[in-house]
Amino acid sequence: MIIAVDGPAAAGKGTIARALARHFGYHFLDTGSLYRMVGLTLLRQGKDPSDAEAAARAAQDLDPNGFSDGDLRAEEVGRVAAIGPVRAALLGFQRQFAGRPPGAVLDGRDIGTVVCPDADVKLFVTARPEVRALRRQRELGSPRYEDVLAEIRARDARDSERRLAPLSAAADAFILDASDLGIAEAVAAAVARVEGARKKA
Repeated sequence: MIIAVDGPAAAGKGTIARALARHFGYHFLDTGSLYRMVGLTLLRQGKDPSDAEAAARAAQDLDPNGFSDGDLRAEEVGRVAAIGPVRAALLGFQRQFAGRPPGAVLDGRDIGTVVCPDADVKLFVTARPEVRALRRQRELGSPRYEDVLAEIRARDARDSERRLAPLSAAADAFILDASDLGIAEAVAAAVARVEGARKKA
């Protein structure tokens, strides 16, 4: 079974996707981390992450081992996600991962629309920008709420308006608005959706 979990930044899709993987005993992949690994590889090589040719080579040779979560959080390392050859180079890796038995949960922004359009379950996890900004501010600790909200809105615009694989819900995705839900409630709603699909399979 393939479960696609998409959504904007700070909506809670990563938390929900990981919880689904644990609950069902499936493999989990944070696809955004792949792009950040490519960006970090370029920085470690002293190259510009916006260099499309160098980024494509790094994506083709990417070894996901050897990276820590802390290394992958810098904003600049994620900007390679808009580079077409990078997305193309990582597409095969993501699809191969999705095929692992007994199932896989992939967290990203274009899983249900591009990477795995035939996924058994497609979830689009979202929340109001104001809610997401508050969550991100709490996570980061110190930034002003207004600054975090502005960045959330700017990120939404970049992800939704980019030419390649823009952020959007698949036509057959279940929209899970987590604005007014606690973590346990949101996870329960996602689990129920997957359970329903498993019964129909």
